[in-house]
Amino acid sequence: MQPSPAHNSKGNANSGSGEFFVPDLCGARPVFVMVLLAELLVLVHALATSSLLRFDWDLLAMGSLFVQWVVLLSAALLCLSRNYFSRMSLTLAATGCLFIIVLVTALSSYLAQRLYPQFSLTASGSLSAGGDGAWWILRNVALAAILGGITLRYFYLQQQLQLREQSELQARLDSLRSRIRPHFLFNTMNSIASLIATQPEAAERAVEDLSELFRASLQESNGVGTVADELRLCELYLGIEQLRLGQRLTVQWQVDDGLRAQAMPSLMLQPLVENAVYHGIAQLPEGGIVRVAVHSAEGFLVAEVENPIPEHGAHARGHHMALANIEQRLEALFGGAASLAVQHSKESYRIVLRYPLGELV
Repeated sequence: MQPSPAHNSKGNANSGSGEFFVPDLCGARPVFVMVLLAELLVLVHALATSSLLRFDWDLLAMGSLFVQWVVLLSAALLCLSRNYFSRMSLTLAATGCLFIIVLVTALSSYLAQRLYPQFSLTASGSLSAGGDGAWWILRNVALAAILGGITLRYFYLQQQLQLREQSELQARLDSLRSRIRPHFLFNTMNSIASLIATQPEAAERAVEDLSELFRASLQESNGVGTVADELRLCELYLGIEQLRLGQRLTVQWQVDDGLRAQAMPSLMLQPLVENAVYHGIAQLPEGGIVRVAVHSAEGFLVAEVENPIPEHGAHARGHHMALANIEQRLEALFGGAASLAVQHSKESYRIVLRYPLGELV
């Protein structure tokens, strides 16, 4: 088993995930957050060095101009250096990022003092002169180093938290998928076993279909395929069951062709079709119709599986394991945005699966 991404954080700056621990600072949202936080820091400094009755608006204006310049210039240089630092070790990358912040602050402070001496403010807000300018630059560098170090540490911890959440999510999905596969395998092998003595050629074709089923379900390591892939799994399974049930099993498909390329978690629809056959059609002497529909509605992909049920409703009891697994997978992938609804009557059993379009990659 490969180590989780969080365990590789000492090797390189991207912690083994392909992503640098410093986020992309060129986007509109990061820039807005940086400007807002920088302005809040300047406001706190202005309030600390003046009173509400005699608020120093000049200090706020000049401090805002200087701090925003340092923050935005540092962010721009970090953004341009992001690809370069991502190939370094974590220590070197963090040191390089901190060096850029400190260098920008020192040069900006020196130029501000040379060109506009009024930027050199003491803690009380009065103008400084003479040797105090060097201490003002040193103070700015020290503040930039402290605040920059805190920010870089925050970025690193945030990335580690995201990596841990992704690792836990993948482990959870793998566990759920492993719990679904035996349920599918046992039912399918029973179908094949019933054909060996009476229809050996059909049993051989069924074994080939079963091999294709598992090859298709295992080739996507992240557990995400397309609607077309999942429909193919359903068709293979229904083909195997058709050999056993014959004319008792009828399937009706209602699939929007435009949705076949949309992403769908693998083994999401096939277990529902399997249960519709195993707990519905197979329990009825006269058989029945399994209806499978896939369409879109208000930005959601909607998949429906409907089948007739026995008179005493044994289908509902046998469906709980697959439903519980699929509900947990939907919760892990989409949170509260997805749903799995059961519509149960005396004659039929219908499952309605909904999740947002475009949120899976």
